[in-house]
Amino acid sequence: MSNPLLFLNYEPAIQALGGDYYDEVLAAEFPQHILRFRNDQLLPKIGLSSQDVKNEHFIEAFGKFHCVGPFLALRYHGYQFGEYNPYLGDGRGFLYGQVRGIDSELYDFGTKGSGRTPYSRSADGRLTLKGGVREVLAAEMLHRHGVRTSRCLSLIETGEGLWRGDEPSPTRSSVMVRFSCSHIRFGTFERLHFLKRPDLTKKLLDHVIHCYYSHLKKESNSFQNHYFLFYSELVERVAKLVAQWMAAGFCHGVLNTDNMSITGESFDYGPYSFIPTYNPKFTAAYFDYSGLYRYGHQPLVCKSNLHLLKEALAAVIERQNMESALEKFDSFYLHEYRQLMIRRLGFEQLSEADTEKLLQLTIKMLADSQVGYHDFFWELRQKFSSQWRDDISQIFANFQQPELIEPWRQYYYHLLQTYSDHELKEMAERLQKYNPQQSLIRAVIESVWEPITLEDNWQPFYDLLHQICN
Repeated sequence: MSNPLLFLNYEPAIQALGGDYYDEVLAAEFPQHILRFRNDQLLPKIGLSSQDVKNEHFIEAFGKFHCVGPFLALRYHGYQFGEYNPYLGDGRGFLYGQVRGIDSELYDFGTKGSGRTPYSRSADGRLTLKGGVREVLAAEMLHRHGVRTSRCLSLIETGEGLWRGDEPSPTRSSVMVRFSCSHIRFGTFERLHFLKRPDLTKKLLDHVIHCYYSHLKKESNSFQNHYFLFYSELVERVAKLVAQWMAAGFCHGVLNTDNMSITGESFDYGPYSFIPTYNPKFTAAYFDYSGLYRYGHQPLVCKSNLHLLKEALAAVIERQNMESALEKFDSFYLHEYRQLMIRRLGFEQLSEADTEKLLQLTIKMLADSQVGYHDFFWELRQKFSSQWRDDISQIFANFQQPELIEPWRQYYYHLLQTYSDHELKEMAERLQKYNPQQSLIRAVIESVWEPITLEDNWQPFYDLLHQICN
């Protein structure tokens, strides 16, 4: 039977730009291929059904890398912890192919752990199995939270022993395929600015607008105007994205400009972590010694990265226009964050004053009590009752530190007084929708990794993925 993954209608969108943006590379050959994860939820997006795609099809396409076209290692630079690095690029992955979804949008298949490229430097171009497991879990958890995120299409164990300083070694190897809107990064444009190639900047920007912002051409009557509209929309997308992270309690860990997508999509999950308790100083990456990318600093970092991108785009877009667009970042962020948080608290719409007061009390209670961030919202989902409107003592009746929750409890009770039985039922439904039953703090990840590494038992991993969806 022919492999449907190899006979998709692949489009050479980036390849058509020419060799100034990538290098053609070969995939590594691996001694073993064991499919550990396949994302059947994504297959209908590209017109396939899970019944049509067999496990061996995934292995043939995304483990043995039977060719659909040239594999492209994309070139980019980036600001890493505030320092410009011109020695980057796809060092352990490549663009496998681009396909048009049934929604007419263009999607990328990008590998991670597929071998060395011209940008690997001294690294081996491989991905540890634990790193692959962690990225699968992060992407699915963020998707459950409604975050605009890339997702993993497949994860294949590849049978090599890898040596890493941050894992007991030798550790197991894997190759992953990421399904995303685009692998073009802020750093892709920064490289062209560094090379002083405004012609290539304009060519790439035209490509980005044509592929990912085509609606802007209908909204403007000049090239300069739709360039400005592109940057304005990117500012809004990034502001909303980081608000989604913050509401979900997610700390990316490495917000370098090469880890920021030009489509405003979240991707590339390395040393991420979900916060165990509300702590703005929480830092995910052990090597982030200054706490630059700490949880509470993420909105400012993303805004700063957009500011740095202005320099790379100034060859095409008027600087003053970009500055005026960037000034709206804070308002976009605050509006999105507040809306997401009140939904996690069960409300769809509150007055500005009530929203501000409720969130102040919520954040203060979470910070002072250090109750589990996920635990609080999960318990709210589980224990919420229409009786709360009539009896304040029922609201978090068994909270361990009653004096710390009392101001929040009083205000929550006050807000419920105007709600009908039907509206309270809708609140309960929102709490179910916006508060997943499962958390993804480090201890939870370790609890599924331990049986994998000790017994090759993958069932806890699959059970966790199932729980994440609920």
